Amino acid sequence: TGVDIEHFALAPPKLSPVTFLLVGRLVEAKGIREFAGAAGQLSRDYSAQAKFQILGPAESGPGSVPLDEVKSWEQSGFLEYLGATDDVRPFISEASVMVLPSYREGLPTSIMEGMSMGRPAVVADVPGSRELVVDGVNGFMVPVKDTAALAGGMEKFIKQPELIASLGETSRKMAEEELNAREVAAKLMQSMGLRK
Repeated sequence: TGVDIEHFALAPPKLSPVTFLLVGRLVEAKGIREFAGAAGQLSRDYSAQAKFQILGPAESGPGSVPLDEVKSWEQSGFLEYLGATDDVRPFISEASVMVLPSYREGLPTSIMEGMSMGRPAVVADVPGSRELVVDGVNGFMVPVKDTAALAGGMEKFIKQPELIASLGETSRKMAEEELNAREVAAKLMQSMGLRK
């Protein structure tokens, strides 16, 4: 039901190194392995210009990505695992671009929060994510489960870092106009006949 645009206030993006942040539980369906694969590819050519981070709690059971696997990526030096947190804002503040190559979504909270803080996004073209990201307007959409395409979408921000601020500005505007939690709640109340 939207995002608190005052709590997730606009913050200037980090432009150097270009920092890509995936916020999500360590499960396959979030596209964690695709993100790691893209990070591995891009770090070979842009190790000094780009940084890749995952923020989210470990999971166990079917569909989870083992923490040991995530730690092995970190030990390889191309990705940083930030652990879990109760407050994503400091991490989004230090990021340039939000990434979520998930296989399916509702309306992804992490992307809404990033948009509210003025961050563009690279997402898989799936329902939920495509309701938030307009390709070339406030980020880029890529085919689902396509590591090479994901790397290509992310690379655009490394090659053209000016896009971070311009597309991020559009993200914030979209959050203010379409995702403001107070306005969403008011519309819901009105549609249920609880408010005129």
